[in-house]
Amino acid sequence: MKKEKRQVNQIIYGECCSKANSRRLVHFGGKPRFIKSKKALVFERDVQLQAKKIKQMLEGDLMIEADIYYSSRRPDLDESILLDALQGIWYQNDRAFKHKVIRKFLDKKNPRCEVRVTEIDWDEKKPPATIN
Repeated sequence: MKKEKRQVNQIIYGECCSKANSRRLVHFGGKPRFIKSKKALVFERDVQLQAKKIKQMLEGDLMIEADIYYSSRRPDLDESILLDALQGIWYQNDRAFKHKVIRKFLDKKNPRCEVRVTEIDWDEKKPPATIN
């Protein structure tokens, strides 16, 4: 009998930011270090406060579909901070993602991420005809 594939859906409010562009230079002990920007830290905290922890984390290969609504056209489309923030809440590690569908939209008054993560069957040797 085939195991039922599970899915988690949620809207996360707040503006997602690019992981690559969200670094700031600080000095620790006289040595320069790059750390996450305040905006990135706030978004990660917002995700962790809003995301509903599930009893049994999603397992195996995963697919994400995310509609990311920004307050302006300026930011790069980048879901990596969202994936990092959801680790330990919905799934163990974001390396499990084999398929991503990420779309960028504009909503000046209500930036958010509409997220769906699904367990999938994945054959690493050939492209699928369809994802199930």
